[in-house]
Amino acid sequence: MPAAIETQELTKDFLVGFWRPRPYRALDGLTLSIEAGEVFGFLGPNGAGKSTTLKLLLQLIYPTNGTARILGKPAGEVEVRRRIGYLPENPYFYDDLTAEEVLSYFASLFGLRGADVARRVSTVLDDVGIAAERRMRLRGFSKGMLQRVGLAQAILNEPDVLFLDEPMSGLDPIGRRQVRDLILSLRQRGCTVFFSSHILPDAEALCSRVAIVVQGRLVANGAVSEIAEFQLTGWELVAADVNESLRSSIAGRARKVTSIGAGRFVIDLPPEVGPDRVLAELAAGGAHIVSLNPHRETLEDYFIRQVSAAAPRQTGID
Repeated sequence: MPAAIETQELTKDFLVGFWRPRPYRALDGLTLSIEAGEVFGFLGPNGAGKSTTLKLLLQLIYPTNGTARILGKPAGEVEVRRRIGYLPENPYFYDDLTAEEVLSYFASLFGLRGADVARRVSTVLDDVGIAAERRMRLRGFSKGMLQRVGLAQAILNEPDVLFLDEPMSGLDPIGRRQVRDLILSLRQRGCTVFFSSHILPDAEALCSRVAIVVQGRLVANGAVSEIAEFQLTGWELVAADVNESLRSSIAGRARKVTSIGAGRFVIDLPPEVGPDRVLAELAAGGAHIVSLNPHRETLEDYFIRQVSAAAPRQTGID
């Protein structure tokens, strides 16, 4: 079975400058393979090349070098376009129309007619959490509400592959939860979801795999479950009935000891200090252990480490 999305040495240069334009490499030799049914997170700081990659995959712009294939066919083929959905970072619609009118127009482009249009439009608006507002003119919508309409448009044709550029942008916590639930439901029916995001906890909660790009280059790529064998950063130990002598003894080995009540402390141990001896010492001194939890780095920690480690490069190409 072919990969749902595949790129090989995908590269894009733009000419920048007015008097003597020089090429600027926005994407540098990106090679990825994304399997059908994956939720794939495409992460990176501003200007890393995320939106450029999406536009190349959708053939909104064309590569300088390299190739891209979707569902086993070259990106841009008409048959491929019928089977994909796309939410841009800042969706824009005619603001004199209502949400129902906009989506009915798009439904007609996908070949739906009559009662099928109304049924499908109603379904996707329910999916994205738009109720009575569906008959309001879009000029009265907030950014978050427009984002929901954009997402409804992206899933209108029940795509096999869905591209989302910052899908959580402008959404409140309830909206973010609804979008996360929708993405998970799409995965359950076998849809491949490729999304770029700055909101790393969402990527950590949703994605089976992630890639990190910095300055147009791929710096990390792998399963979240593997990347999430994150480095141990320490231990959080909560203990009760800790007397002053015990507290003083343990404080020299802890990064921090925080009082949370009479005789109760949160003890932050560094990773090189094994908790076993501390637990034994507390027990011998009459203290009671409330909890012990390992602290591991999050996807956000891993992201920051990878971005910080990426070497700076020239913006121009000689």
